[in-house]
Amino acid sequence: MDVAARARAYVRISGPDAREHLQNLVSNDVDALQVGDACPALILTAKARVIAPVVVWRRGEQDFLVLTEPELGDAVRALLVRMRMRLRCEIEAEEHTSALVFGGEGIATEFPGAAEVLDADLEPTLDPDELERRRIEAGVPRWGRELDDRVLPAEAGLDATHVSFSKGCYPGQEPIARLHYRGHPNRGLRVLELADVPEYDAELVHDGKVVGRVTSAVRRNDGSVVALAYVRTEVPEDARLELAHAAA
Repeated sequence: MDVAARARAYVRISGPDAREHLQNLVSNDVDALQVGDACPALILTAKARVIAPVVVWRRGEQDFLVLTEPELGDAVRALLVRMRMRLRCEIEAEEHTSALVFGGEGIATEFPGAAEVLDADLEPTLDPDELERRRIEAGVPRWGRELDDRVLPAEAGLDATHVSFSKGCYPGQEPIARLHYRGHPNRGLRVLELADVPEYDAELVHDGKVVGRVTSAVRRNDGSVVALAYVRTEVPEDARLELAHAAA
Protein backbone atom coordinates (compact mmCIF):
# COMPACT_ATOMS: atom_id res chain seq x y z
CA MET A 1 0.00 0.00 0.00
CA ASP A 2 1.50 3.32 -1.11
CA VAL A 3 0.89 6.51 0.86
CA ALA A 4 1.48 10.14 -0.16
CA ALA A 5 0.97 13.31 1.88
CA ARG A 6 -1.51 15.77 0.40
CA ALA A 7 -1.85 19.47 1.21
CA ARG A 8 -5.46 20.55 1.71
CA ALA A 9 -7.75 23.24 3.10
CA TYR A 10 -10.97 22.24 4.86
CA VAL A 11 -14.27 24.07 5.34
CA ARG A 12 -17.11 22.72 7.45
CA ILE A 13 -20.76 23.45 6.55
CA SER A 14 -23.23 22.27 9.17
CA GLY A 15 -26.82 22.92 10.15
CA PRO A 16 -30.39 22.35 8.90
CA ASP A 17 -29.75 24.01 5.51
CA ALA A 18 -26.17 22.83 4.91
CA ARG A 19 -27.19 20.29 2.28
CA GLU A 20 -29.36 22.81 0.42
CA HIS A 21 -26.61 25.42 0.46
CA LEU A 22 -24.06 23.09 -1.11
CA GLN A 23 -26.59 21.69 -3.60
CA ASN A 24 -27.30 25.23 -4.78
CA LEU A 25 -23.63 26.10 -5.22
CA VAL A 26 -21.57 23.16 -6.51
CA SER A 27 -21.71 21.27 -9.81
CA ASN A 28 -22.29 17.74 -8.50
CA ASP A 29 -25.32 16.20 -6.79
CA VAL A 30 -24.95 16.67 -3.03
CA ASP A 31 -28.52 15.48 -2.51
CA ALA A 32 -27.47 12.01 -3.65
CA LEU A 33 -24.83 11.64 -0.93
CA GLN A 34 -25.56 9.30 1.96
CA VAL A 35 -23.77 9.79 5.27
CA GLY A 36 -20.16 8.71 4.71
CA ASP A 37 -20.26 9.35 0.94
CA ALA A 38 -18.21 11.95 -0.93
CA CYS A 39 -18.16 13.38 -4.44
CA PRO A 40 -15.79 15.60 -6.44
CA ALA A 41 -17.36 18.86 -7.59
CA LEU A 42 -16.59 22.34 -8.90
CA ILE A 43 -17.44 25.84 -7.79
CA LEU A 44 -17.91 27.86 -10.97
CA THR A 45 -18.55 31.37 -12.20
CA ALA A 46 -21.78 32.11 -14.06
CA LYS A 47 -19.80 31.56 -17.29
CA ALA A 48 -18.62 28.14 -16.06
CA ARG A 49 -15.03 29.13 -15.36
CA VAL A 50 -13.46 27.22 -12.48
CA ILE A 51 -13.25 29.03 -9.14
CA ALA A 52 -12.25 25.94 -7.15
CA PRO A 53 -12.21 22.15 -7.45
CA VAL A 54 -13.58 20.59 -4.26
CA VAL A 55 -14.54 17.29 -2.67
CA VAL A 56 -17.78 17.31 -0.65
CA TRP A 57 -17.87 14.71 2.15
CA ARG A 58 -21.10 14.11 4.05
CA ARG A 59 -19.95 13.33 7.59
CA GLY A 60 -23.45 13.43 9.13
CA GLU A 61 -27.06 14.23 8.31
CA GLN A 62 -26.39 17.97 8.69
CA ASP A 63 -22.60 17.99 8.67
CA PHE A 64 -20.46 18.35 5.52
CA LEU A 65 -16.74 18.88 5.02
CA VAL A 66 -15.49 20.58 1.85
CA LEU A 67 -11.89 19.73 0.90
CA THR A 68 -10.04 21.98 -1.54
CA GLU A 69 -6.57 23.13 -2.49
CA PRO A 70 -4.65 24.87 0.31
CA GLU A 71 -4.43 28.20 -1.51
CA LEU A 72 -8.20 28.20 -2.15
CA GLY A 73 -9.48 27.58 1.38
CA ASP A 74 -10.07 31.21 2.31
CA ALA A 75 -11.77 32.00 -1.01
CA VAL A 76 -14.06 28.98 -0.78
CA ARG A 77 -15.06 29.80 2.78
CA ALA A 78 -15.70 33.46 1.89
CA LEU A 79 -17.85 32.46 -1.08
CA LEU A 80 -19.88 30.00 1.00
CA VAL A 81 -20.49 32.70 3.61
CA ARG A 82 -21.41 35.32 1.00
CA MET A 83 -23.88 33.04 -0.79
CA ARG A 84 -25.51 31.70 2.37
CA MET A 85 -28.21 34.41 2.40
CA ARG A 86 -30.84 33.36 4.95
CA LEU A 87 -30.00 29.67 4.96
CA ARG A 88 -29.44 28.18 8.41
CA CYS A 89 -25.92 26.81 8.42
CA GLU A 90 -22.58 27.44 10.05
CA ILE A 91 -19.45 27.79 7.92
CA GLU A 92 -16.00 27.58 9.43
CA ALA A 93 -12.48 26.45 8.59
CA GLU A 94 -11.15 23.24 10.13
CA GLU A 95 -7.64 21.88 10.54
CA HIS A 96 -6.79 18.33 9.45
CA THR A 97 -4.08 16.38 7.68
CA SER A 98 -4.68 14.42 4.49
CA ALA A 99 -2.98 11.46 2.87
CA LEU A 100 -3.61 9.65 -0.38
CA VAL A 101 -3.67 5.88 0.08
CA PHE A 102 -3.27 3.80 -3.07
CA GLY A 103 -5.11 0.51 -2.61
CA GLY A 104 -6.83 1.62 0.59
CA GLU A 105 -10.24 2.88 1.70
CA GLY A 106 -11.36 6.40 2.52
CA ILE A 107 -12.86 9.47 0.87
CA ALA A 108 -13.31 9.17 -2.89
CA THR A 109 -10.57 11.01 -4.79
CA GLU A 110 -9.76 11.90 -8.38
CA PHE A 111 -6.62 9.72 -8.32
CA PRO A 112 -7.41 6.30 -9.88
CA GLY A 113 -6.98 3.53 -7.33
CA ALA A 114 -6.49 5.92 -4.41
CA ALA A 115 -8.58 7.15 -1.48
CA GLU A 116 -8.03 10.15 0.79
CA VAL A 117 -7.85 9.68 4.56
CA LEU A 118 -7.81 12.37 7.23
CA ASP A 119 -5.77 12.56 10.44
CA ALA A 120 -4.46 9.02 10.02
CA ASP A 121 -0.81 9.75 10.93
CA LEU A 122 0.45 7.59 8.07
CA GLU A 123 4.10 7.64 7.03
CA PRO A 124 4.43 8.60 3.34
CA THR A 125 6.04 6.02 1.06
CA LEU A 126 5.84 8.19 -2.08
CA ASP A 127 7.75 11.45 -2.45
CA PRO A 128 6.15 14.48 -4.18
CA ASP A 129 7.92 13.77 -7.49
CA GLU A 130 6.54 10.24 -7.65
CA LEU A 131 3.04 11.43 -6.78
CA GLU A 132 3.29 14.06 -9.52
CA ARG A 133 4.37 11.41 -12.03
CA ARG A 134 1.38 9.25 -11.11
CA ARG A 135 -0.95 12.22 -11.42
CA ILE A 136 0.31 13.16 -14.87
CA GLU A 137 0.29 9.59 -16.19
CA ALA A 138 -3.30 9.21 -14.97
CA GLY A 139 -4.32 12.47 -16.68
CA VAL A 140 -5.54 14.05 -13.42
CA PRO A 141 -5.74 17.88 -13.73
CA ARG A 142 -4.37 20.03 -10.90
CA TRP A 143 -5.26 23.53 -9.77
CA GLY A 144 -2.67 26.07 -10.91
CA ARG A 145 -1.45 23.80 -13.71
CA GLU A 146 -4.33 22.35 -15.76
CA LEU A 147 -7.07 24.19 -13.87
CA ASP A 148 -7.50 27.94 -13.62
CA ASP A 149 -10.04 30.57 -14.62
CA ARG A 150 -9.20 30.10 -18.33
CA VAL A 151 -10.42 26.50 -18.39
CA LEU A 152 -13.87 25.05 -18.98
CA PRO A 153 -14.59 21.79 -17.08
CA ALA A 154 -15.20 19.80 -20.27
CA GLU A 155 -11.75 20.74 -21.59
CA ALA A 156 -10.18 19.03 -18.57
CA GLY A 157 -12.56 16.07 -18.75
CA LEU A 158 -14.20 17.08 -15.48
CA ASP A 159 -17.72 17.03 -16.92
CA ALA A 160 -17.54 13.22 -16.61
CA THR A 161 -16.53 13.17 -12.93
CA HIS A 162 -17.37 16.49 -11.26
CA VAL A 163 -20.69 17.45 -12.87
CA SER A 164 -24.26 16.17 -12.53
CA PHE A 165 -26.51 16.76 -15.55
CA SER A 166 -29.67 15.82 -13.63
CA LYS A 167 -29.52 18.10 -10.57
CA GLY A 168 -31.07 21.54 -10.13
CA CYS A 169 -29.59 24.94 -10.83
CA TYR A 170 -26.13 26.10 -9.76
CA PRO A 171 -23.79 28.85 -11.02
CA GLY A 172 -22.43 27.91 -14.44
CA GLN A 173 -25.02 25.23 -15.16
CA GLU A 174 -26.36 26.74 -18.40
CA PRO A 175 -23.04 26.95 -20.31
CA ILE A 176 -22.02 23.53 -18.95
CA ALA A 177 -25.25 21.95 -20.23
CA ARG A 178 -25.16 23.84 -23.54
CA LEU A 179 -21.67 22.59 -24.35
CA HIS A 180 -22.54 19.05 -23.27
CA TYR A 181 -25.74 18.70 -25.28
CA ARG A 182 -25.12 20.95 -28.29
CA GLY A 183 -21.41 21.06 -28.94
CA HIS A 184 -17.97 19.92 -27.84
CA PRO A 185 -14.89 21.60 -26.37
CA ASN A 186 -12.34 22.96 -28.82
CA ARG A 187 -9.45 21.41 -26.87
CA GLY A 188 -8.87 18.53 -24.51
CA LEU A 189 -6.31 17.28 -22.01
CA ARG A 190 -3.83 14.68 -23.29
CA VAL A 191 -0.94 12.71 -21.85
CA LEU A 192 2.22 13.13 -23.96
CA GLU A 193 5.80 11.93 -23.98
CA LEU A 194 8.47 14.62 -24.46
CA ALA A 195 12.21 14.74 -24.89
CA ASP A 196 12.70 17.41 -22.19
CA VAL A 197 10.78 19.13 -19.41
CA PRO A 198 9.49 22.39 -20.90
CA GLU A 199 8.38 25.57 -19.19
CA TYR A 200 4.77 25.92 -18.07
CA ASP A 201 2.46 26.91 -20.95
CA ALA A 202 5.08 26.01 -23.58
CA GLU A 203 3.41 25.92 -26.99
CA LEU A 204 2.85 22.79 -29.07
CA VAL A 205 2.97 23.01 -32.86
CA HIS A 206 1.47 20.72 -35.52
CA ASP A 207 1.93 21.35 -39.25
CA GLY A 208 3.32 24.80 -38.52
CA LYS A 209 0.36 25.88 -36.35
CA VAL A 210 0.14 26.30 -32.59
CA VAL A 211 -2.35 23.65 -31.44
CA GLY A 212 -1.83 23.46 -27.69
CA ARG A 213 0.16 24.15 -24.55
CA VAL A 214 1.95 22.03 -21.96
CA THR A 215 0.69 22.40 -18.40
CA SER A 216 2.66 19.78 -16.42
CA ALA A 217 5.72 17.63 -17.07
CA VAL A 218 8.02 15.40 -15.01
CA ARG A 219 10.98 13.18 -15.76
CA ARG A 220 10.65 9.47 -15.08
CA ASN A 221 13.38 7.35 -13.50
CA ASP A 222 14.34 6.02 -16.95
CA GLY A 223 14.98 9.58 -18.19
CA SER A 224 11.85 9.93 -20.34
CA VAL A 225 9.45 12.81 -19.75
CA VAL A 226 5.69 12.46 -19.36
CA ALA A 227 3.48 15.54 -19.66
CA LEU A 228 -0.07 16.83 -19.64
CA ALA A 229 -1.12 19.29 -22.33
CA TYR A 230 -4.21 20.93 -23.77
CA VAL A 231 -4.41 20.08 -27.48
CA ARG A 232 -7.04 21.13 -30.02
CA THR A 233 -9.54 18.34 -30.61
CA GLU A 234 -9.06 18.24 -34.40
CA VAL A 235 -5.42 17.13 -33.97
CA PRO A 236 -5.17 13.31 -34.31
CA GLU A 237 -4.30 11.41 -31.14
CA ASP A 238 -1.21 9.92 -32.79
CA ALA A 239 0.04 13.20 -34.31
CA ARG A 240 3.65 14.19 -33.74
CA LEU A 241 3.70 17.59 -32.04
CA GLU A 242 6.76 19.81 -32.07
CA LEU A 243 7.80 21.61 -28.92
CA ALA A 244 10.74 24.02 -29.34
CA HIS A 245 13.75 21.66 -29.81
CA ALA A 246 11.89 18.58 -28.55
CA ALA A 247 9.07 16.48 -29.93
CA ALA A 248 5.94 14.92 -28.46
